[in-house]
Amino acid sequence: MKYYLYLLVFIASPLIVNQGAIAQTAESQTAQFQNRIVDSIFSKTLGESRDFWVRLPDNFQPDSDEKYAVIYLMDGFSLESTLETVYDNYWGHYLPHMILVGISNRNNRTRDLTTSQIKMRRGSAFDRETGGAETFTKFMEKELIPHIDNKYPTIPYRTLIGHSYAGLFTLNMLVNHKHLFQNYIAIDPSLDWDDQKLLKEAKAKLSTESYEGKSLFVSLAAEQLHMWNEDITMENIMDDSSEFTLFARSIIEFSNFAKSQKQNGLNFSWKVYNEDLHGTVPLPSIRDGLIFLFEWYQFKSPQKYNNPQTPIEELVSLLKEQEQIYTEHFGVPTAPMIDEMLNGYGYMNMQMGQPKKALMFFEMNIKYNPTSANAYDSMAEYYESQNDKENALKYLKKAYEMSGDDYYKERIEALNKK
Repeated sequence: MKYYLYLLVFIASPLIVNQGAIAQTAESQTAQFQNRIVDSIFSKTLGESRDFWVRLPDNFQPDSDEKYAVIYLMDGFSLESTLETVYDNYWGHYLPHMILVGISNRNNRTRDLTTSQIKMRRGSAFDRETGGAETFTKFMEKELIPHIDNKYPTIPYRTLIGHSYAGLFTLNMLVNHKHLFQNYIAIDPSLDWDDQKLLKEAKAKLSTESYEGKSLFVSLAAEQLHMWNEDITMENIMDDSSEFTLFARSIIEFSNFAKSQKQNGLNFSWKVYNEDLHGTVPLPSIRDGLIFLFEWYQFKSPQKYNNPQTPIEELVSLLKEQEQIYTEHFGVPTAPMIDEMLNGYGYMNMQMGQPKKALMFFEMNIKYNPTSANAYDSMAEYYESQNDKENALKYLKKAYEMSGDDYYKERIEALNKK
């Protein structure tokens, strides 16, 4: 049984189901490591090659029909560990299995991510190449995203994350190219760029256009709102007119305006991180941002699933409701739980003396994950616990046929000797 720790996890902390990954084998850990691919694509739009990495979900199986939402991370090689730290700790109850894509902006970051050309910045000459955001957007739309969609099992439900200049880029994507992504996280975005040019454009569009079906989370690092004046706080910063506070004031102005525009349908939230600097704010922002963006995904009534008194009919009804919510958001038929949770609840009910509920979860796992050998192995364990050797062997043989894994062969031989 590969998920034998689930019972302890569900009882001790029912909302952090994915901690059952503690029980994964060395073999599965190796498989996870191999699920990270570093690749590059030559872009005709950019006239150069662009590096990126792809991380496939832990439950990815090449022969499965399951498809996944995608997170695109700007500055992908710099923020890779930050995103993975959040994702690894929150998939399951808070986040679905997703494909993660990290895009390199190492070589000419300012050019790639800024939205207009400038010659001066903060009172000094600015001699770096700028204003390439529209070109980089074209590369993503016409080359990178189609490449990812053609090579990996994706659904067109995408999230874009960017920090600083990449936060500016992220907001430009929402304002001017909202058809490409459903979700946006703009972390400490550089909205002061070019005398707040994008901020002004955003205010005009947010007040007149529809953003129904789009979600945006914005963050502000507020530990140091002014470069040298410690008296500047969130309470008085909008009274300051110096260049030193324009960065923060721009984010505050945008966020207050976005929050006021209820008519446009944008699902919006923002947060001030009073104890974070510009360089430390990505970690809490990605955590809070993803939880906000996927609030609809988070499991309803987990206590009822954990309560042995809940009738099986009520569980079936809850699962159907959850499936409907997921399917409506993702736009494709979607299981009401990830496979680890279906399996976990099956084992939990076995150990709680609820065999009918256990069978329901194991059957559902096979229904939604018909190419998972582990799903059949779990069903075999269920039948073995019910002293039904014939059906236990049937499902073990199916698991072995699908995977060729000697683990299942040994299980068959051991069961035959009983």
